[in-house]
Amino acid sequence: MDYQKTASAILQYVGGQDNVVHLGHCATRLRFTLHNDNKVETKDLMKIEGVLKIVKSGGQTQVVIGSDVVEVYEQLMKMGNFGSANSNEKPKGKRKIGATVLDFIVSVFQPLIPAMAGAGILKSILFLLTALNVLSEQDHVYLILRYISDSVYYFLPILVAITVANKLKVNPIVAAAAMSILLFPNMTTLMGEGATFLTFDITNVNYSSQLFPSILGVIFYSYMEKFFTKVSPKAVRVFFIPMMSLLLTVPFTLIVLGPIGFTLGVWFTNLILFLFNNVGWVAVGLLATSLPFMVATGMHKATTPYAVSSLSSLGKEALMLPALLAHNMSESGASLAVALRSKDTQQKSVALSGGISAFFGITEPALYGITLQNKRVLGTVITSSLIGGLFVGFFGLAGFTLVTPGIASISMFIDPDNGMNIIYALIGLVISFITSFVLTFFFWKATDRKEENIDLVETEKADKTSETSVITDQNNEITINNKIKLYQPVSGAVIPITEVNDDVFSSKAMGEGIAVIPDAGQLVAPADGTIKMVFNTNHALGMETEDGVELLFHIGIDTVQLDGKYFESHVKEGDEVKTGDLLVTFETDKIVEAGFDTTTMIVITNQK
Repeated sequence: MDYQKTASAILQYVGGQDNVVHLGHCATRLRFTLHNDNKVETKDLMKIEGVLKIVKSGGQTQVVIGSDVVEVYEQLMKMGNFGSANSNEKPKGKRKIGATVLDFIVSVFQPLIPAMAGAGILKSILFLLTALNVLSEQDHVYLILRYISDSVYYFLPILVAITVANKLKVNPIVAAAAMSILLFPNMTTLMGEGATFLTFDITNVNYSSQLFPSILGVIFYSYMEKFFTKVSPKAVRVFFIPMMSLLLTVPFTLIVLGPIGFTLGVWFTNLILFLFNNVGWVAVGLLATSLPFMVATGMHKATTPYAVSSLSSLGKEALMLPALLAHNMSESGASLAVALRSKDTQQKSVALSGGISAFFGITEPALYGITLQNKRVLGTVITSSLIGGLFVGFFGLAGFTLVTPGIASISMFIDPDNGMNIIYALIGLVISFITSFVLTFFFWKATDRKEENIDLVETEKADKTSETSVITDQNNEITINNKIKLYQPVSGAVIPITEVNDDVFSSKAMGEGIAVIPDAGQLVAPADGTIKMVFNTNHALGMETEDGVELLFHIGIDTVQLDGKYFESHVKEGDEVKTGDLLVTFETDKIVEAGFDTTTMIVITNQK
């Protein structure tokens, strides 16, 4: 992939540099916050090399790239200063409260995950080394490495203060300084002795590893900073704004916001414990089945505060992480089964890379490239996720670090107090993977793609006086108006012509018809007849059947721009052909790599 070319094209089709308010990324997605979402050209974005999917969720336009997201992001950052902390620009238009809340959650918690994941995996490896007697818990090497992990959670209030300040576009250093009082040793000692401030009692609270006190404190600080920025004389702003903001924020946080936030955290923890004690294991299975849709829309990010709170307060998480393990392995098994059975080189490549990525915990390539494009694969992923999720839920599997479960991070399930926890994780991994692989291998068909097993495609009226119905069956035959039978000219899944990403065909301006998403690069004659036209670039041709049906074949969308490259015609105008004779061969994988949609349209041009 040419990262610079891909980045440039993405920037163009999201509306250009001036339309970008903020740009971030996660493991597989570019996350754009835009001035005007209406400027996004989704169809053109989907044609860009490397782009798997476009998702609009949580007030963001998310461009799914896959494992190359960091390289594309770096190229984009060279093209402009996106999301400067000093920018006060906001997206145009009124946003729904749900989208605003989700955007806030993602922006605050997403940057924390790398530090928490790295520290957590380090801790789980230390547990393994002590279990194998490689290290002693009294060894200074062990203790220092353990403290690296513990410190991330201990200083969570300060880390959260930075991310909240960045989201609210206020000074992150001053915000972190304001919240550091919650962990300052002399302050914690004073609270333990019974501190007061201007006759107000300060509640003795252990703020280490707490989220909500810091979030509330920085929100209050943001109002203070903005207020004093307006009223402060320019000559003294450099010290006056932070001084006055700290002066009001810190006492108010200690007296009011801190205890409120701590109480919210306690209630949150109690709710988690209640759910686990009553429906915990069933909830794991149900959550696992919903993850394909949650990940596709980005809604799984909304569970991050819960997971962080659970890990910081309970030291473990027993809902989201086990469900993710079942789902990730199900995605992997299904994609690898498709890779083994598929006859299409491009689909085989996507399935293989997606299956391997999912096995290591990154599911988006498999999810967008295979699962959501194949109805039966989606069904097998949901089924195996449920089975694996119920198993790990029933045995109370718990994760001990906030990282996406995969084979490389399986040590996250090591529990020094319960040696069976990692065993349950491995069994759950195997159950989910094998169930998904076997179900997909036997129930998915090599001709299935996009929409599987579509036995009936009914078209709308082409005009007010004539209606054409098109039915396809399992034997690759197409029946028109219950009279004319044609052999399916391209192997693949049949979709309605109205779903084609080309207005000329989807509006039926060219005539009634169907479309096929090809899984092989061959166009054959659907009936006995005569070739009437072969376009000079070989991507389109016309024929008339012996029954007088005039058919137009158009391979791909906008493929005329390829000027004949990757197409080879095996017939010429005037040739007599028989059913199944080869008309055109085309290289689907190279056409896709060139950025074009290979959907092939078959249109009846004389339907009356």
